[in-house]
Amino acid sequence: MACNMRTRDLLTGHLIVKRRTGDSSVVRAVVVDRNILVKNTPGSSNLIMKTLTKPQVETVDMDVSKGRFGRFGGKYVPESLITCLAELEAEFNSALRDTAFQAELATALRDYVGRETPLYFAERLTNYYKNSKGEGPEIYLKREDLSHGGAHKINNAIAQAMIAKRMGRKCVVAATGAGQHGVATAAACAKLGLECTIFMGTKDMQKQSSNLRLMKLLGATVESVDGNFKDASSEALRDWMGTMESSYYLTGTVVGPHPHPSMVREFQSVIGKETRRQAMERWGHKPEVLLACVGSGSNALGLFHEFVKDKDVRLIGVEGAGFGLESGSHSATLARGDVGVYHGALSYLLQDEEGQIVEPHSIGVGLEYPGVSPELSYLKDTGRAEFYTATDQEALDAYQLLCRLEGIIPALEASHALAFLNKLCPTLPDGTKVVVNCSGRGDKDVEMLFNHKFHSM
Repeated sequence: MACNMRTRDLLTGHLIVKRRTGDSSVVRAVVVDRNILVKNTPGSSNLIMKTLTKPQVETVDMDVSKGRFGRFGGKYVPESLITCLAELEAEFNSALRDTAFQAELATALRDYVGRETPLYFAERLTNYYKNSKGEGPEIYLKREDLSHGGAHKINNAIAQAMIAKRMGRKCVVAATGAGQHGVATAAACAKLGLECTIFMGTKDMQKQSSNLRLMKLLGATVESVDGNFKDASSEALRDWMGTMESSYYLTGTVVGPHPHPSMVREFQSVIGKETRRQAMERWGHKPEVLLACVGSGSNALGLFHEFVKDKDVRLIGVEGAGFGLESGSHSATLARGDVGVYHGALSYLLQDEEGQIVEPHSIGVGLEYPGVSPELSYLKDTGRAEFYTATDQEALDAYQLLCRLEGIIPALEASHALAFLNKLCPTLPDGTKVVVNCSGRGDKDVEMLFNHKFHSM
């Protein structure tokens, strides 16, 4: 059973109405606690970047204090949540200024999480992508797979669990897809003596049974929800709304109403900060290219955020193309989505002609979410970051390639970023320093992988 009472109140996001107003525009209407938000969206939002060259960058100020990234973000939630979110934002800002909290977090990241993680030179993978002249980029892996729990998720989970305890909350509620955030949250709660309830979709429980067992072993109560991560997220939010004064909703994604996206990004930004310092120590300058997979966006922003103002560093995100973009079975929100409100924030969103949520698909379960970070949505619109896609099969091939060449087993989510090297490397000058966020390890995926046909190398 969950550690708080259920409520029948709905948060937001599932009922989206769309009506055409002409050939080139649509109107979105999102029902939020009996109020209707109407937002115009340009019809050109389905454009896909077709070049691998660095795009022109438009500069637009972000008002992060209000949770706005250009037009994206915000708090589209019932009035009953506004006070709770304001309290959370105040506590978050206070913790950032509190030297004692920061010292405690730094100690936990070092001694419990295992930071800093290595910046690993993938020599054999580098040689694999050299051309006939022996030229090509140098490929480095930011080894988040070596963090406690096997993924980057623990960076944020331990920090937010500390905030929950700081606020006097006894119970933590969370939702998970691939299970990495669930494992991280369960571990952090066990360390800090907090009750923990994790909501997980039945489809994901079947695919990620090892992580399900780990969550239970760590003392968490796991609640099953029909569907996948988006359904688990909705149910976790509903559950949390029942006893907001005594429980804490620990999100692992950079989506949702402000301040959640900014909190998760802040606690994951340690990845990019370490990368900058390690790059300066290793070769004396910044990486030229940063590469990460994109589901909702926490690992990508964790790597990117430190370098957003460095216009000479390319930021490249890779979404899950599933069975192909034309198949309709994919998780390519930034490539094929339209702007709308979901789970309390404005961002790009997968939706059909009637404005209803489209079920996402990716072999990387952690990429299966119909929305995306409002901050990444902003970086797409301004051209500061580039976004491409990789199919299920391309990710499977990249997974096997890294296993065979480097003896490293990456998560299927991270394998999407690795897969894009096949297209990216031939376009880069010799010696270009490329850092790929190896955001998680692939132990959790082995059983599912061997149900698919492996191609011999």
